[in-house]
Amino acid sequence: MHLFNRVKYRTPESIELEFTLAGIGNRAWALIIDYLILAVTWVVFFLAWVFISAQLVDWWTATFGSAVGLWLVAIAFIVSFAMYAGYFAFFETLWQGQTPGKRSVKIRVVRDDGRPIGMQQATLRALLRPFDEFLFIGAFLIMFTRLEKRLGDFVAGTIVIQAEAPNTSSNLSISQAAKSLHEELLQITDFSILLPDDFAVIREYLQRRSTMTAKARSGLSIKLAEQVQEILHLEKVPTTSSDVFLEAVYLAYTLDSTGK
Repeated sequence: MHLFNRVKYRTPESIELEFTLAGIGNRAWALIIDYLILAVTWVVFFLAWVFISAQLVDWWTATFGSAVGLWLVAIAFIVSFAMYAGYFAFFETLWQGQTPGKRSVKIRVVRDDGRPIGMQQATLRALLRPFDEFLFIGAFLIMFTRLEKRLGDFVAGTIVIQAEAPNTSSNLSISQAAKSLHEELLQITDFSILLPDDFAVIREYLQRRSTMTAKARSGLSIKLAEQVQEILHLEKVPTTSSDVFLEAVYLAYTLDSTGK
């Protein structure tokens, strides 16, 4: 296993991004949290199913005079597996690569090229999870492969990265106006929908804007601000320059990711 293993890829904007892979420790903690949630869900389901089954057995026997118990057991196992696989597929699709456990430990599933995963990738990972957990095959693959992939990751073409925001660079200046605006943005939008690669593009612009011509800087900042507003579903933004808005988003995302 490679400690602090990192992966690089290039965005459509030709910006090279680098992220730290999640590692076996973070992934194990996330899985424990997810299994605790699943365990509670299963207990509720089985208690309800036992009560419903008792009523169905009595009604079926009285009406048709034949046993139906084995069918009810089979249905319970099928529903249980659907809940197991569906939990991971549902949350990783809805939360762009995160389950409640992954969100708690700040890791995320992305495609091999850094793009967010879709339902296909999330479903493949969920369906292959039982094979990964059989004799801890997935754990061994994560520990001894360069990109720390389990079987589900190889088939789905995904990797698991740390989703924490980098520290502010020394050559990145934040205006006082942005420091005031970011507090307002935190109140009106959810920054968890902003992906790490989206954040990295904003950071790269803020770091390199001083080397750009005024025309190039103005055009790029306006374009980035419009894209970020669309991602965050912001219909109305306080009147300000695009640079101040991007600085405020940078600050708000950093605080939202670190839980401060």
